[in-house]
Amino acid sequence: MKYIILFLFFGCTTIGVSKAQIGQYPEMNVPDHTPMMNSTWEAIDKLMYKVTTQGNKKIYTPTFPAPLKALENKTVELPGYIVPLNSGRNHSTFMLSVLPVMQCQFCGTNGIPPMVEIFMKKGTIKFTEEPIKLKGKMKFNTEPLKGNAEIQIIDAEII
Repeated sequence: MKYIILFLFFGCTTIGVSKAQIGQYPEMNVPDHTPMMNSTWEAIDKLMYKVTTQGNKKIYTPTFPAPLKALENKTVELPGYIVPLNSGRNHSTFMLSVLPVMQCQFCGTNGIPPMVEIFMKKGTIKFTEEPIKLKGKMKFNTEPLKGNAEIQIIDAEII
């Protein structure tokens, strides 16, 4: 997860430079990406963290409010954009975001957009910058420091 945040931070810096350069060249067309929000994404966006302290270390524990908790172990459909976790063209595990990876994740007023970790049921999916739509079972990970995202979609299939 730390690597994703670092990747997105450096990507944002690069995009900021690119946007400045595009301002110099108005003939370049930059696509406008619309977030893929739906009721499931809105529930995911309600994820909160309880902050506690152990010694000098802050501990962030995910808290799942009722609208989100209602989706646990349910099959959900999510449109979104692939955010790779590993290099390569084909992925069986990746993050899904409401915004494309090439768009600065830290721009705007609302911070980082919601993302979920996807585990494909079988096979892999080829990376694309175009939006995709998946369905799968939503699971929660209450200990994300043990290697996975707080919200996961398992047995995911393209629809």
